Amino acid sequence: MIGTVLALGGGGFSTLDGASAIDDHLLALTGKDEPKVCFVPTASGDADPYIETFVAAFTGRAQPSVLSLFCHDPWGYLDPAMLLTQDVVYVGGGSTANLLAVWRLHGLPDILRTAAANGTILAGISAGMNCWFEASSTDSYGSLAPLSDGLGFLPGSACPHYLEEPDRREKYLGWVASGALPAGYAVDQHTALVFHDGRLVEAISEEAEHPAYRVERGPHGAVETELPVRVLA
Repeated sequence: MIGTVLALGGGGFSTLDGASAIDDHLLALTGKDEPKVCFVPTASGDADPYIETFVAAFTGRAQPSVLSLFCHDPWGYLDPAMLLTQDVVYVGGGSTANLLAVWRLHGLPDILRTAAANGTILAGISAGMNCWFEASSTDSYGSLAPLSDGLGFLPGSACPHYLEEPDRREKYLGWVASGALPAGYAVDQHTALVFHDGRLVEAISEEAEHPAYRVERGPHGAVETELPVRVLA
């Protein structure tokens, strides 16, 4: 796809009490003093506390808005085409499977692809990371499972929370080794990957010692290659 994607394995405004260096970097990528940032919390069922945390984190340094596909007050239902006017679309975590199903019913995939091609930065945490890839590791069905029904804006598969959550690493390596998931990227909490036009530009982190990996299928199992990670000031 044409455009920029910032994919967080976890962290950002949703887990830090103070400012998030990754969120600061995301805003800086827009090149604007007060960019328009729309939060899309579909994966959490538009959880109100999540929305409130986002609004508090971005008020005063951006123009925050929310696309609530579940029609939560005070936002109501907005035409998803409003995403075409945003500088950043920031997707929250939760259920990747539910997010994809609801988005397709509301026509978001085509809108988001057009927005990215026109300069809107696409970003997301956890499920908001998974959705951009062809496939991912998800707990949308309770236990961790492979999901091969992503948007395909980015090639391959994704695994957020790589070292933070039990079994994520072991199961993702097994799925890539078996071919249940294609080769992809595994990203720990507080670390993000920046892509431009479908190609990895860099890995960044807001805290030291939170790695990211390229994971590929090898002749004797999955092969992890640790990526260079730039720790943000």
